[in-house]
Order: sequence, then structure tokens, then C-alpha cells
Amino acid sequence: MKQRLITGIVAGAVFLGLCALGGWSYQLLLTGMALIGMFEFVKMTGLSPFSSTSLLGYASIVCFMIPWGLLGVSPWLSWEQGLWLMLLLFLLVTVFTKNKQDIKITALLFTGIVYIGMGFSYMGTARAAGDEHGLFWTLLLLCCIWGSDAGAYFVGRSFGKNKLWPAISPNKTVEGALGGVLISVVISVIFALFVPDLLTIGRALLIGISCAVLGQLGDLVQSAYKRVYGIKDSGSLLPGHGGILDRCDSWIIVFPFVHIVMLMPYY
Repeated sequence: MKQRLITGIVAGAVFLGLCALGGWSYQLLLTGMALIGMFEFVKMTGLSPFSSTSLLGYASIVCFMIPWGLLGVSPWLSWEQGLWLMLLLFLLVTVFTKNKQDIKITALLFTGIVYIGMGFSYMGTARAAGDEHGLFWTLLLLCCIWGSDAGAYFVGRSFGKNKLWPAISPNKTVEGALGGVLISVVISVIFALFVPDLLTIGRALLIGISCAVLGQLGDLVQSAYKRVYGIKDSGSLLPGHGGILDRCDSWIIVFPFVHIVMLMPYY
């Protein structure tokens, strides 16, 4: 617990400091985290992290993370065009390697680049968008996610009796999940009360619920992957916490979701 606490404080201070700075500092941090996350994902599948297919995955992640707004130019391709070209390249891997990298592996890696690349990309979008209020929206989502995690943990430990999804994550409980939703909503409403011009109570309720529910589902997604491959953590970068995907599994689901369903009013 001591190691976990120290790692959390140091990593959290670095992350929040660069998030507050924004701009290139934060974007480079997110890009580095996305690349490490993809490295963990590749290793989890059993594929060599330095194979040609893996390198294509890293290159795809970098493409997702290009900060067009900071560069002051428009994207060369739409999301749909970019995704289709990436898909084509991964499909061609099976041809050029004569099925040494079969469709199961390439399909899994394509899933990984969309899962990780879009997740971290939308984190950058949240910070850069909304004019000077990008930090507000980023902190809102992060605080709701962290509050949900803490609420689920402590409420689950204190009152949890009914297992939520024992086949995937045996320690999670229904009571803990509901506690996480409650805490996330309370945090979101507090943000709305302090800055009512930016966030209405109604939107705050929707964001709080979305962060908690999608965040917990993101955690379950990562738990399901790890259970399939028989591993405890996706990596060992953060002592006591595991890898980047272990810590960011909720973030990379929540940030794209709230943008895609247009819960962010600036989007």
C-alpha cells in the first residue's frame, strides 16, 4: 500500500501538472502513454513488441495522436478515411507475411489501436477544446472517474455482498458499483454548482452517470482481456498499480463516449 501510495502521488502530480500546462507538454505525455499502452497490449497478445506488425500498430497510434489544432492545420483525412486506410494496412499484413501474422492477430491489433488510440486522442481533444475551459472539462471527467473508482472500492469493502460480475472481476460488487455512481454524480453536481455558466445540473447528472457506468465497464473490459491471457497486470511501469492500461482503462472509454454522444457542450 505504501508503494502504491507513493507511486500514485508522484505519477498523479506529474500528470496533473502537465495537464494544467496543456499544449505540447500534455499532448506529448498523452502520446507517450498511448504508445506504452499499445506496447502493453501487444505483449498481452503474445506477439513480439518489435515485430513489423507491432511497429505498424505504434505508427497508427502516433497518427491518432497528431494534434492538428496545435499544428494550426486541418486533418488530411477524416476519421472514417483514416480508419479505413489503417484497416487496409493491417489486412495486407496477412498477405505480405503469407499468413505468418494471421487475421486473428491483425484483427486484435487493429482493435487495440482503435481502443487505445481513440481513447488517448479524445483526452487531448478535451484539454484543447472549449477555448480556455478545456482544463475544466478534463478535470471534471477525471474527478468523476476517480471518484467512481474510490466510491466503488470503499463502498464495496464496507457494504458489498452481491457480486457484480464474478466471472470477470470477482471482487467487484453491485453495492460498490452503485456507490461509485453516486460519488461520481455528487462530484459532477459540485462542479456544476461552482461553474453554473459552463455546466447545468441536468448535464452534470448525465456526465456523472456516464463517467461512473462507462468507467466501470472500461475496467471490466481490461479485466476480461487480462483473464483471457492469464495475467494480473497489463504492465509494470507503475509499481503497485501495474501498467498504463491498468490505470487508464476507464479514461480511454469515458473520454470518447462523452464526446461521441455530445455530452460535452463545446463539441
